[in-house]
Amino acid sequence: MLLKVFFFAESPRPTSPPKTKARMEGFSTMGWPGSPLTPQGRHTQPKAAPASAPEIRNTRDVIHPSQKRQQTDISEDFISMDSVEPVIPQAFPKLEKICLECPSSEKNTRPEKPQDAECRSGFKIQSFACKGYIWEERERLSRHAKQTGKEDMPSPGEQEGADEKPAEGTQADPSGVQESRTSLPKESPTAEEQEEDVEEVESDTESIEDDLEEEDSAEVAPKAEKRPEKIEQKISETFFYNCEDVYSRPFVTEDSGIPINLLTLEHSFGYDCKRSVNLMVMDSQTLLYIAGNQVVLLDLKNESQSYLRSSSGGGIGFITAHPTKQYFAVGEKGEKPNLIIYDYPSLRPYRILRGGTEKAYVFGDFNRAGTLLASIGSSPDYMLTIWDWKQEKIVLRSKAFSQDVYRVTFSPDNEEQLTTVGVGHIRFWKMALTFSGLKLQGALGRFGKTSVTDIIGYVELPDGKVISGAEWGNLLLWEGGLIKVELCRAGHKPCHAGPITQLVLDEGELTTVGQDGFIRVWNFETIDAADCVDDTGLLEVEPMNELHVGRNVSLNFMSKVHDSGQPIWYAQDANGAIWKLDLTFSNMTRDPECLYTFHSGRIEAVSVSPVTYLMATTALDRSVRIYDFTSNRQLGEIQFKQGGTALTWAPRVVNPKGGLIAVGFEDGVVRIIEIYDPKGLAILRGRTNIGNAEMNLKQAFKPHTSAVTALAYERDGDVLATGSKDKTVFFFAVEDKYEPIGFICVPGPVQALQWSPPSHVESMLLILCENGFVLQVPAPVPEEQDTASTYQIKNLPTQYFHFYSIKSRIKLEEEIALREKKRQEKEKAKLEWIKQQQEMGKDIEEEPEEEPEEEPLPTLYIPEEPSPILCGFYSAPGKFWLSLGGYDSGFLYHCAFSSNQHQEDPEQRHDEPFEVIPIEDADDNPIHRISFGTSRLLMFCGMQNGALRVYALQDKDLSANTLKDYWSFNVHDNDYGQIRGICSSYDDRFLITCGGDGNIFTFNILSPEDVHKELKAKIPSPRSGLEMEKATEDIEDPNAYNIEEVKQKEEYERIMKEAEDKKSKKREELTALRQEFLFLLQKNQELPKHMQLHRDQYEMDHRIFEDLNRQTAQKIQLVEKELAWEHEKNLIGLQKLRNWFRSSLEFDTVIVHAIQSNHQISTYRLLALSEKYCQDKEHPSWRKTVLKRAWKKMEKKETIRETKHARIFEGEAEKLKKSEVRKPTARFIESKREQIRRIAEKSNEMKAKIMKRNAEWEKLYKSKPSDDYENPKDVQAIKEARENMGCYKLKTATDYRVPQHEHMNVEKKVMQLASLEVLIHKKKVNMNKQIMSLRDLKVSVIDEIKCLVQELKSIQAALDLSEYLPLPPIPRLHPDESPEKKFEYDTDILLKFKQEQEAKAKLQEPLEGSSSSGALRHSFLKASSLKESGPMTQPAREHPMKMTSSVVIEQKKLFEIEKAEPTEMELEILKREKIKNLYLQDSLIKKINSLVINFDAELRVLRHKKLQLDVQMKYADLRYITWYEELLILKDVEKTENVLQGHVNTLRSEQEAMQSKLNSYLAQMEDRKSEIVKLRECKKALYASFQASLGENNKFAHFLTKVLKKKMKCMEKKVEREADEKDGSEWESDEESSLGSDEEDSRSEDEVFDVSVCPKNCDKALFQNTIQLREKRVDIQEALTKEKRVAANLRKEYNVLVKKAKTIEASLNTAERELDTFQWEKQQKFNELYVVVPLKLHQVEYFVNGEIPSDLSQALVFTNQSLEYLQKRIVDLRNEKIMQREMYKKAQQQHKQLIQDKKEMEINIRRLEEECNQLMMLKFGRMVDFEAVQAHSVNICLEELEVEIMQKEYEHSQELKEWEKRTSDLQQKLMMLTKENTRKLQQLNRFCLEKQQLETTLDSLKNDLGAEFQGPRTADIKEKARMESLLKHRAHDIALLREEISLLSRKDGCIREQLSLLTRKDGCLFLQPSSPQDSETLSEPFPVLTPCTVTNSPSVP
Repeated sequence: MLLKVFFFAESPRPTSPPKTKARMEGFSTMGWPGSPLTPQGRHTQPKAAPASAPEIRNTRDVIHPSQKRQQTDISEDFISMDSVEPVIPQAFPKLEKICLECPSSEKNTRPEKPQDAECRSGFKIQSFACKGYIWEERERLSRHAKQTGKEDMPSPGEQEGADEKPAEGTQADPSGVQESRTSLPKESPTAEEQEEDVEEVESDTESIEDDLEEEDSAEVAPKAEKRPEKIEQKISETFFYNCEDVYSRPFVTEDSGIPINLLTLEHSFGYDCKRSVNLMVMDSQTLLYIAGNQVVLLDLKNESQSYLRSSSGGGIGFITAHPTKQYFAVGEKGEKPNLIIYDYPSLRPYRILRGGTEKAYVFGDFNRAGTLLASIGSSPDYMLTIWDWKQEKIVLRSKAFSQDVYRVTFSPDNEEQLTTVGVGHIRFWKMALTFSGLKLQGALGRFGKTSVTDIIGYVELPDGKVISGAEWGNLLLWEGGLIKVELCRAGHKPCHAGPITQLVLDEGELTTVGQDGFIRVWNFETIDAADCVDDTGLLEVEPMNELHVGRNVSLNFMSKVHDSGQPIWYAQDANGAIWKLDLTFSNMTRDPECLYTFHSGRIEAVSVSPVTYLMATTALDRSVRIYDFTSNRQLGEIQFKQGGTALTWAPRVVNPKGGLIAVGFEDGVVRIIEIYDPKGLAILRGRTNIGNAEMNLKQAFKPHTSAVTALAYERDGDVLATGSKDKTVFFFAVEDKYEPIGFICVPGPVQALQWSPPSHVESMLLILCENGFVLQVPAPVPEEQDTASTYQIKNLPTQYFHFYSIKSRIKLEEEIALREKKRQEKEKAKLEWIKQQQEMGKDIEEEPEEEPEEEPLPTLYIPEEPSPILCGFYSAPGKFWLSLGGYDSGFLYHCAFSSNQHQEDPEQRHDEPFEVIPIEDADDNPIHRISFGTSRLLMFCGMQNGALRVYALQDKDLSANTLKDYWSFNVHDNDYGQIRGICSSYDDRFLITCGGDGNIFTFNILSPEDVHKELKAKIPSPRSGLEMEKATEDIEDPNAYNIEEVKQKEEYERIMKEAEDKKSKKREELTALRQEFLFLLQKNQELPKHMQLHRDQYEMDHRIFEDLNRQTAQKIQLVEKELAWEHEKNLIGLQKLRNWFRSSLEFDTVIVHAIQSNHQISTYRLLALSEKYCQDKEHPSWRKTVLKRAWKKMEKKETIRETKHARIFEGEAEKLKKSEVRKPTARFIESKREQIRRIAEKSNEMKAKIMKRNAEWEKLYKSKPSDDYENPKDVQAIKEARENMGCYKLKTATDYRVPQHEHMNVEKKVMQLASLEVLIHKKKVNMNKQIMSLRDLKVSVIDEIKCLVQELKSIQAALDLSEYLPLPPIPRLHPDESPEKKFEYDTDILLKFKQEQEAKAKLQEPLEGSSSSGALRHSFLKASSLKESGPMTQPAREHPMKMTSSVVIEQKKLFEIEKAEPTEMELEILKREKIKNLYLQDSLIKKINSLVINFDAELRVLRHKKLQLDVQMKYADLRYITWYEELLILKDVEKTENVLQGHVNTLRSEQEAMQSKLNSYLAQMEDRKSEIVKLRECKKALYASFQASLGENNKFAHFLTKVLKKKMKCMEKKVEREADEKDGSEWESDEESSLGSDEEDSRSEDEVFDVSVCPKNCDKALFQNTIQLREKRVDIQEALTKEKRVAANLRKEYNVLVKKAKTIEASLNTAERELDTFQWEKQQKFNELYVVVPLKLHQVEYFVNGEIPSDLSQALVFTNQSLEYLQKRIVDLRNEKIMQREMYKKAQQQHKQLIQDKKEMEINIRRLEEECNQLMMLKFGRMVDFEAVQAHSVNICLEELEVEIMQKEYEHSQELKEWEKRTSDLQQKLMMLTKENTRKLQQLNRFCLEKQQLETTLDSLKNDLGAEFQGPRTADIKEKARMESLLKHRAHDIALLREEISLLSRKDGCIREQLSLLTRKDGCLFLQPSSPQDSETLSEPFPVLTPCTVTNSPSVP
């Protein structure tokens, strides 16, 4: 047997397809041991590998035989298998062997990257093939696997013999478990079935490639017969793994001396109740759940716990039980986690499943038979894997989804179906057997109209349906991947008030479990047969039974077990409990029983008693619990309203009994709780002391506004410090009752507090803030603090430390040191190598090596947000250690407070630590908690990943060496179980940890023997008199004031009380002064008037009131500013109300009343039209677009104008330039061109005229109508007449068809309604405007009447009272005539409203002093100085009238007093005045009455119009109702109509498309016809040219004709003949048939000559021409055949399309008929509607027996206009008929006359044509085309070419002159170069002479050497070498000079090119290559010496 090994050179590794990694996941890593087995089956120690083991390297894939010849860098070698195979397991003990023996049954690929394994001999191996096996490195899963300190777990083959029962007598097979075909496990598969049943999975499933099999079969074929056939091996049923090899162990640093059993797990007090499915029932007495890195088995009988550790230490993902409860599976977390099957109850590892996922398992489930196991992985692969778990094989696998998947289960009735659910999806899987093998097919469930939801609970039904829960609590019934129906309770109430977490189908009943704490049982048959009943998709179902487990219960999962034949359910409560439930729902049903309670969620804090074995914990579940960790039980629990966040046990100096704890809560409250033994209390009546321990709230106070994060007692117990997230630290004096001392503010949220230890002199408090600040303050002295007004302590000495990140600097220094170390090692190695070379006698020339460019050093990085401080502790006074998270994690920082504390702002400080200790493996896993034992010899660290570390300290101090060695153990969950608290017991016997996963663990510290000792926790005894005390008042309100806020409130109330006292005193003084002043005013009124004081005299100093006014104005301004925001807010609110209630109202109801009558008219109350009815009259966008286009056009015109100007300018400039240099030759050329241009223009004009004339003739002929021409207007009129005239079918008739333009749909009907609504609105608006103008008229009438009445009163004042006529009443506006005034208000209205509100509320407010003084001042000031206010407006209006009347009366009195006897003239004047006044009085009264009468008349007229409009509006409303009913009908039938119309439209579009295709095919066929005609014309032309070439009387004509017509390609002729037969009638022509007959005749004749050979005496040129013509004929014939074939195909396709077009037309006709029928049916529905038509009796002309019938349903309603039109139309049609007959007669006569005129004109035209032809024959002798003669001109192209020739000749002559000038210049240069050549030849001669002299001198020196100098000297050797090199140099120079001489001596024109290649460099001429090819061959320029280089060369001594 030979092993083929490939040795690879150092070349890049070939890249592999990215698919290999995914495929490798399905490859089982369970293999064979690397060495033979001992008789017991154990793995023996392998031998050491030989030192000369070769270095073997291989690529990832074995080379296929078909590819091995392509690998040029591979050398092959063959090694004997016997010599190599034993070396492999010895040299590579960490490799495992994977069978690839049967690649034909399954394909596989190698890993994506070859994994290097280290050989014991120092070499590396990647992978190689051997005997069908491949050896690969066993992969380490994670660093924690390395920490376990154990070897990799052995395979089943290693332990099978050891674990088998002796009675069986079976021996382990050393070959182990072989990778077999991917198939479902069967009972007893035969060998034939194993060979034949080859199954594959989908693209996601992995397979093994068959490259190895092909290579083995190709390379090892000769020995294939000797190799035994491999038989699939199975794992024995009795095989078990060794527990010690499976469980993970703590990691201990090597040589650290730390014992492995430093900590031993004692008990688990917590429960991860938030984890999904974390409760399994194995039997009636055992519960199974996950706690961190352990699986806990809880014995319900004795309440003991057993633990199973995870194998990798990475955590546990899920647990699930086997249907038989004989096994349970544990899916782990970590890198490449395992899935372990444990035996129950032995708890031995039974099977280990590998390679199922990348990071973690999420869920798993056994099928009902228990033979298969399905598992789901987490991110990133979400892999669904189906295992044959007993054989540790993967059956199928696929990616389940791209997001989180929660669960997977087998269908209980069909094991080939699975279901997975998760985030926003449900997926249904099926294992389908296809022709390519077994496949796993998944179909996503589609939610459809239902909202997408996360699915947690579901269950598969027997018939394949699935019921799942929704987030909103309803049930979803899935069928066929779709939601069939959504189930809810009556009234559309959800099935559960929250998500449904589990559904169970048990004993024919469906049970649902919800997070609302309810368990409901539903009728399965009703659920299974449920279906939708309406469009909502909901179906209401009521449960049969329900159970409410309890308040504040959130059920997550239930598990069932039978106890004594009765079903019992154990339920997991997400709020921290385990329940025992009875779901029998009978009379004997037991109530729910809560077995255990735990904290819900993460544990926030833990603390231990300083005197006994008690611990206290708190969490956000609002509970505080006390545990006894010696008896492992919970002693007590107390609940509060808020969750706990911090906790500490009071030290012994505070409470010697150890019965006091301080707890901080998330609302900022701190509660002091005392723990006591209730048995120590005196037994009172009605009280029994049964509990173990009780907790009593002793005191509650609230120092903070946010969550309390830290509590710390001072070392002497005098002060309690509390820290919070509100950035404050509060201090309390610790007494019997805690008294507040004060608080300080800190720069950030408080993370931790620590008082200095007793070893420090001063008692200082270390405050750690989250944002990187550390503060140190001394303990405040209560007596020194002033807490009268505030508790804030402002003078407390504070030291600040602001952490500044130095991690990037540390990394930079490490990088620099590493590079320096590498450089030194490199220099050292170089020196050693030089030393070795020198020792070997070799001379080494030191050459400077170019150092490679180093990568740039990393830049310093400071995080923008400071890293959070996690924990810290004192190391010395003023010094402390810190552990940080974020970027700065991975180190412990030793820091100290600086001395310059008062120089900088704390925010601007940048303090750096002075010492740093790196922590191993902590960059992404920082230390969260640090705790020390009482002896401080051990430091306990809680990590972020839930691991527990212990460092052994030396001399109680920290250093880098101290923290180098540690003990580590993964305890809590690695993902979310960061350790939140860690502490040791008072005697260092126990260690307690709590984590974010809700678990609490206790450990024994180095005392496993002491565990068995009788340790008992002592519960503190109660205080005396405790039972008589009243219950302490608790702070339950989370928004209650804290201590500082209470103090500030008390201070504020005190200040306000003092201010109120002062105000009351001032008010009393003001009241006394007011009373005294009023008394003085009364006394002043009692005095006589001449003695009374005027009011102005009371004002002692006006500046006082001015000052008061100014102060009042300032106060008013201040109040306005204060109320500005409120004012603006109210204004905005008012505007919103107006917008909501008034803006939509266009017209309100306004009632205008008549003045004298009771008539009235009201407006229509109208709402504004919606936007869809409003038409935008302005189109700014259109205007903008138009302006933009106009601007663009103007801009374009300007650019065109500019370009034209520029071109004109350039043309003129060119003309000027040309004119300057123009010569006679150029002028001649220009004139010639101008002449040609004129001739061409003249010819073009003539052609244009001819074309124009032809176009006019063509247009005239085209305009000639055809014989069947009809006038379009007449056709349209006839069509309209046929459609509209004489057809008065009723819409109710059966043969009525709705015209196309009358088809009505929803859109048209909506538009009708909209237009009607707009019209109604428009008419109402017009009427409202008229009414509003009438109201305005009334207002103006009232104003005019007021003026007239006022004038009337003034006139009546001059009359006697007896002459007074009654004044007409002044009309007033009614309130409903101006409703808008309701919304107008002023100050008076607001004040009145306020008074009304106050009166209703019966509230009276005392007057302020300022307001009373202001009122008092206004009471006695002058009326002129009073400001007009609201209440004074009405008297002000009445004042002018009163004043006028009083003046008139006074004038009368004066007139009466002073008047004397009037004279006659005066009497006459008075009489005239009286008559005038009487007349004016009468006229004014009449005018007033006329105004009133006219207004009332206007109102009555408008009222009549409005009544008519009301009637029209009623008609319009009736029409609107009818149209709306029609709209409803249209909406009902819209869907059907759209379908029919869409079908018709589709068919019409298809018909149009088909017609276009037909047209295109017709066009193509016409093109083919034209092509065939062209080809036939070509063929005729070919024969014609052949006849012309023959000439006359050619004796070889017959022979050459045969040659021409000889058939060359029979097959093509056959095809042509077939095509001709098919389309002969269409394509055949007379000439073709004649040619064909000629060919047949030629074939029938005897062939005398060979047509392929030219006969004698025959012209060879003619023969060759005939041959060429024959080839052309054959090509034309082929093209013709091809065109005919194409035409035939087009004809066929055209016929097919015609048939399709007919089918489409028939379908279209059918569809149109269906649409017409539907339209008729729709019209019939319209006819069923009632249409209201109001008629008067005189309009009814339908009588029966002279009476109006009672039923008018048979009558028709016509308008009078329509009836009159019909009667008139009869007469019109008769007259039109007579007129048309007369017109027809006239047209016949005119037609006959036109025919006669046409014949005469045709005769005249023929005569003129004959005369023209005769004249042409006389003049030209033949017929001439006059149009061609007129358009004829000179040959313009020829003339232009001649002009160009002249121009070119002129240009070439000029160029020749230039070349002649350049030639003369070059001749001069040649002469100079010749002189230079001569000079250099002379110089060469001198060099030759000098050389000869030097050789002579050298010979003489050699001959004169003495005997003593016979041996060679070093100096001579060097001189000789130098001279030889100089001689060579000189010889080379001579050769170069000769080359240059020969170059210069040439006379041809190449010298310039050669000279141009000479370049100067460093004083020498270099000959450059003339082409890129030369430059490639000559890498350096060839030197050519110049005289200067020769002279500068060194001379020879």
